[in-house]
Amino acid sequence: MIRRALQDLGFKDVRDKASAPEALSAIKSDRVHLVISDYNMPEMDGLQFLEAVRADPVIGKTVFIMLTGSSDREVVQKAAALGVNNYVVKPFAPAALKEKIERVFGELT
Repeated sequence: MIRRALQDLGFKDVRDKASAPEALSAIKSDRVHLVISDYNMPEMDGLQFLEAVRADPVIGKTVFIMLTGSSDREVVQKAAALGVNNYVVKPFAPAALKEKIERVFGELT
């Protein structure tokens, strides 16, 4: 659903990975402009993934939006403290995702 929403918004090069460690490795070797990550993942949760991205001197400034089915205040606060650029609670409409991306990048054309 996220891939389709991004493509509908005009993103041409959308990549998805099965796990956060795989995604971390991929974005270190082939930089991206935006990471959209779920909070609930095997091996490494979204906060651990965000922390690993922010700790890396090369990819540390990459825009990071976290998606989650939980609006748990503690998770939101931890994500903010780690430097998440925006946060989307599932379920969400594609328009909500667009709005969160535009808050970071400016209006999408």
